[in-house]
Amino acid sequence: MQFDDFERPAWGVVSPREGGGDLGLVRDTIKKEQVIKEILACQEDLKAMLDKVQTVQKEVDKLVSGNETLQMYIDNLTVQMAKRR
Repeated sequence: MQFDDFERPAWGVVSPREGGGDLGLVRDTIKKEQVIKEILACQEDLKAMLDKVQTVQKEVDKLVSGNETLQMYIDNLTVQMAKRR
């Protein structure tokens, strides 16, 4: 049995016979580390945006509640004014 009969691993490890050598392995590893760092940075950005969205949604909910209260007050005043006429 020869080693050439095996398939290349999923992470792209290249045997020296295929021309990649250790340098190819190092390049692949560095690229993968960079991609992982970018993914983690994007996840942190998404978490920050989600926090901001949740904060804004709470503010919107408060404003909606305040508007409903004001509308009820206006409606009550309108009814009272109509009764006086």
